[in-house]
Amino acid sequence: MRDLTYASSGVDYDVLDQFKRACQLAAASTKQALEHHGLAEPEGVRGESAYLIEAADRFLVHVEEGLGTKVLVADAMLELTGKSFYREIGIDTVATIVNDLVTCGALPLVVAMHAAVGDADWFAKGTRARDLAEGFAEGCRRAGAVWGGGETPALRDIVCEQGIVLAGSAIGQIAPKTDRITGNVSADDAIVFVASSGVQTNGITLCRRLAEQLPDGYLTQISDGRSFGEALCDPSVLYAELIRGCRDAKLELHYAAHVTGHGWRKLMRLDESFVYEIETPGTPHPIFQFLLDSGLSRREAYATYNMGVGFALYLAPHEAAHAVRLAEQSGYRAWIAGRVRKQGDRKAVLIPSLDLSYEGESLQLR
Repeated sequence: MRDLTYASSGVDYDVLDQFKRACQLAAASTKQALEHHGLAEPEGVRGESAYLIEAADRFLVHVEEGLGTKVLVADAMLELTGKSFYREIGIDTVATIVNDLVTCGALPLVVAMHAAVGDADWFAKGTRARDLAEGFAEGCRRAGAVWGGGETPALRDIVCEQGIVLAGSAIGQIAPKTDRITGNVSADDAIVFVASSGVQTNGITLCRRLAEQLPDGYLTQISDGRSFGEALCDPSVLYAELIRGCRDAKLELHYAAHVTGHGWRKLMRLDESFVYEIETPGTPHPIFQFLLDSGLSRREAYATYNMGVGFALYLAPHEAAHAVRLAEQSGYRAWIAGRVRKQGDRKAVLIPSLDLSYEGESLQLR
């Protein structure tokens, strides 16, 4: 397939990130409001995955996130197969929120859902509304959080009549404060990868564009014997239990990254200049090989998708094997993937075995 890129599908991160940076500058001017409550904004939190508020004995943490267009895949598969994938969509919605929240060492307390529809009748058709509710509750249980509430507006003429836009927020805490993952990465730190379930929640718009070009669309078979659409609907892994296990074991994590938008470029999210060398990238899921075989370049794939890696931990080399064991004990698949190096002022992600490198200027989140 020609011109198979995320930007050509209508998602241009350069444009989106420019607005995000403008928002950070404007938002920073409001932080004095915390002082009236005896609270403070820790230095350096703007541009990270979660927002922290510092209290005397703990950090409170807030995240708001949206699921994106994965609901359109679920809608198409319901039409094609008669099967509802909205339980999986519910889990995904929680995962996309909570997986950002835990990157700073927080554990979630409460999660809220925002479900905007074009017509209230969306909730009355079939089992999808019930499936969505059951999946969202299951996601909260997996995260160890309470589902606290939400909002269900009907927004005719903003949301299409048959559509739903899913998003939500979460509040967590870090207590004691010493459990915070601060970003104190050092040269020679190890990088531990924790596996994803597949595409999870990012890059779906490009997958939908590809489906439009395939003769059998979402029903096209991939190498594991399933359809493209079914594989896309696999629910995301939640990494809260991973962070909980590391905290309980008093494992000192220097940094953690949720690998979503921007693909493996997210591995260099920290402001400081390091080179992140990935020596053991692992084997991507069949769905990623299908995308590559369909015309997506390897460079575009690793700059857009998680390629089998949903989360990354950065820690001292002598602790890396322990981190892998802790992850496996909690049911995750993990491996030691690489290391952090200092190379002057260079900031980059290197994947030598794939002949790929991404320089720091390709990720501008601050």
